[in-house]
Amino acid sequence: MTIDLRRADGDRPFIPTLLMAVEAVLFVLLTALVTTTWRPLIDLDQDVAQWAFDLTEARPWLVDVLDVAAAVTSNWGVGVVLAVLAGLLWWRSERLLAVWVVVSAVVVLGGNALIKLVVQRERPVWDLPLHEIGGYSFPSGHSAGAGLLFTVLALLTIVLTGRGLRRRLFLALWVVLALLIAADRVFLGVHFLSDVTAGLAFGSFVPLLLWRFLISGSGRAPVETAVLTGSGRRRAAVVLNPVKVGDVEDFKTKVRQVGALHGWDEPQWFETTVEDPGHGQTRAALDAGVDLIIAAGGDGTVRSVCEEATRSGVAIGVLPLGTGNLLARNLDIPVNTRDALDVVFGGQDRAIDLASFSTDGGTETSFLVMAGLGMDAMIMTGVNEDLKKRVGYLAYFLSGLKAVTFPRTKVAITLDDDPPRHFRARTVVIGNVGFLQAGIPLLPEAKIDDGLLDIVVVAPKRFIGWLSIVARVLTRRKTNDKRLARLCAQKVHVRAEKPVPMQLDGDPVGEFQEITAEIHPGVVLVRVPATLAPAP
Repeated sequence: MTIDLRRADGDRPFIPTLLMAVEAVLFVLLTALVTTTWRPLIDLDQDVAQWAFDLTEARPWLVDVLDVAAAVTSNWGVGVVLAVLAGLLWWRSERLLAVWVVVSAVVVLGGNALIKLVVQRERPVWDLPLHEIGGYSFPSGHSAGAGLLFTVLALLTIVLTGRGLRRRLFLALWVVLALLIAADRVFLGVHFLSDVTAGLAFGSFVPLLLWRFLISGSGRAPVETAVLTGSGRRRAAVVLNPVKVGDVEDFKTKVRQVGALHGWDEPQWFETTVEDPGHGQTRAALDAGVDLIIAAGGDGTVRSVCEEATRSGVAIGVLPLGTGNLLARNLDIPVNTRDALDVVFGGQDRAIDLASFSTDGGTETSFLVMAGLGMDAMIMTGVNEDLKKRVGYLAYFLSGLKAVTFPRTKVAITLDDDPPRHFRARTVVIGNVGFLQAGIPLLPEAKIDDGLLDIVVVAPKRFIGWLSIVARVLTRRKTNDKRLARLCAQKVHVRAEKPVPMQLDGDPVGEFQEITAEIHPGVVLVRVPATLAPAP
């Protein structure tokens, strides 16, 4: 996967500039005050140092912890971590990023040592020191290294992850770790508060400044023709499931803003209903001659839109607002709405397969993700909707614990024109994609554009057999046995000994005895993340 450096530009580019300005002013001010021995600052440093020393001295175990942390987070430790990061980036052909990491490390670690020689501030003096160390005190080398390391990690986190909770948690973690390393130096009695503050400011300022000069604005864009769709007139329609959106007007404003950033006109709006989950709205959008239809909802809404737009030549943009969002996850479409909108309006079109689905009860429909019968469908039927709203896809896990005792059922599976194969299965899943929530590779060989359906038959005799199945799924072992078998075909017919529960793309569809699924290659266009132009 190529790193998209454009993510670091962000929607609010003034924030990095403001942060650099604050850090620069803080460092210069502290340097001037320390050099001129400004009494209020010196008194504050002494008071904080004495309080921290007294607290640590009374707790010998804390001294041991702080000593270990100091050894691990020394400049040697930071240098090794950054060298490994630079090596990995170079290996992945991200040469500019690798150079940025190396230059940042040289400037911060080398520059910090030179500043110490210029300022020549003595370290705190104690009758019985907690930690023996030589050299000057201002600015703290450990703190400068921490500011450097965690600023580098923060910027790499931004370009490697989409917006959302995961990114915020990582950024918060880097900030907390940097502050803890700085606090370690004060509580060990080897630095003053102003030393570690200046060290953090200097260590963070340098990589931010070098990013501005070396990296910012160099993010590779997709080739221009990759993001063209339809007539090129940039007219869009949004088929929206209002149940999945908290504030519809706020959602529409966000869509308009991102669309305008990418040069798209005001979209047309169509809301789904209980009676019509998206088919009629999609037909109306197609009749209006739009270039892009945005399906905003869960997998059910997306399926309805794609089913209606089959072979129309109009691309579908997916805004995943459901719980499972399996289609989006398997197409690398972000589940964060803001990032997904960038893909919708700035991505490229990809032709994917659609599977038709029919039952002995006369049901005729289609699916994009997976169809399942038996225990798989029982999980979907038994999930608690209120719990699903609170904990997301973890609710499926809890429902799965209840459904694990679903009895084995005799099934006959016919692949294309081959003779039937007989199994005693707890569940049979027919997949157009291979990965479940949390990246579980149920059908690791499945591809959404390979013109094939992949089938997995899960048939443990006893509860203990599930352990073997879980191990095989997670390790992606390809061998078949009586507990788990994987098959593939263009057309699949399944006949059970009695009616069993069935599901399509996570939605229960009732109980049937026979189903038939057939793949239709490349009949739907979906907007996916654009392929970036090759690195020079």
